[in-house]
Amino acid sequence: MSIMRKASSERARRTARVLLRLPADLHRVLARAAAARGLSFNEHCVRRLAAPASPDEASAVRTLVVDRARTACGDHLAGVVVLGSWARGEAAASSDIDVLVVIDARTPLTRDLYRGWDREPLSVEGREVDAHFVHLPDPGAPPTAVWCEAAVDGLLWYDRDGAVGSRLGEVRRAIAAGKVVRAFAHGQPYWKGAA
Repeated sequence: MSIMRKASSERARRTARVLLRLPADLHRVLARAAAARGLSFNEHCVRRLAAPASPDEASAVRTLVVDRARTACGDHLAGVVVLGSWARGEAAASSDIDVLVVIDARTPLTRDLYRGWDREPLSVEGREVDAHFVHLPDPGAPPTAVWCEAAVDGLLWYDRDGAVGSRLGEVRRAIAAGKVVRAFAHGQPYWKGAA
């Protein structure tokens, strides 16, 4: 037996065939990453599975969510912020992933945005991604509760032109200065302007 055939035969004995069903969104992300690295889809997946957790792996969720938001909003997408228990690292097994999908003010916030998202729901690691479509608040305007939560616990995953990060910074400064405070009623937090 030639050395080449022997090595191939040895490798075949050490590998196993696996049939894996992937969400279409995840498959697209992995296929693009494989092509960018000049690898076959299979080889890319084998390397990802064999490698320890890496920044690339941690950003897979981010990539899926941002790609889905781009598909839903096109050129109107201004930013994506993940918030809630998942962003804080406190998610329970049943927790979803809450994201703010920030769109241009010229794009109306309608039910059609939500219907479009719901037609192709996104699930990552068994968690549903729950999109909340919002406009960027006007500079200097009092922040709403959702922007306060995003400023305190949110993770900025996409910022087209820096405006979302700038507004989050403005809200953080308002909180730090005591202009907006977190209060509780019946165990639930809410935000209010300082008295």
